[in-house]
Amino acid sequence: MTADLEFMQAALAEARAAGQAGEVPIGAVVAFEGRVIASGQNSVLRRLDPTAHAEIVAMRGAAQVIGNYRLLGCTLYCTLEPCAMCAGALIHARVGRLVYAAPDPKAGACGSVLTVLNHPQLNHQMPVELGVLGEESAELLRNFFRDRR
Repeated sequence: MTADLEFMQAALAEARAAGQAGEVPIGAVVAFEGRVIASGQNSVLRRLDPTAHAEIVAMRGAAQVIGNYRLLGCTLYCTLEPCAMCAGALIHARVGRLVYAAPDPKAGACGSVLTVLNHPQLNHQMPVELGVLGEESAELLRNFFRDRR
């Protein structure tokens, strides 16, 4: 199993936990030097915090582990394409690489709706890979919203 698959499976586990807690099932992990150093799941309802998206929670944890708000050399794995807020945070944190599972046709900011990441006028660029376990992530989201209707 490749590292990308292993780390995305960890992000999917976070997403499942978020869904079981009544949150939109999105998860994220930050990997550094071949290991997960932080994880996050959507927790906006539980924390009463509109910024508590999985990516933000994971980046906050990673910054604490590293001891720096710059996450140079880190890869963030998330189950859904980041929104504009999360994409902006990825840029400000100087995350080294992004891997996401499923595109977000409603709010994605990595090319689906907006192109915040790797915009030519911004000062930080990063490799982006999409589709790793994309169908599993999309199915988790479809089931969550179908069950809520």
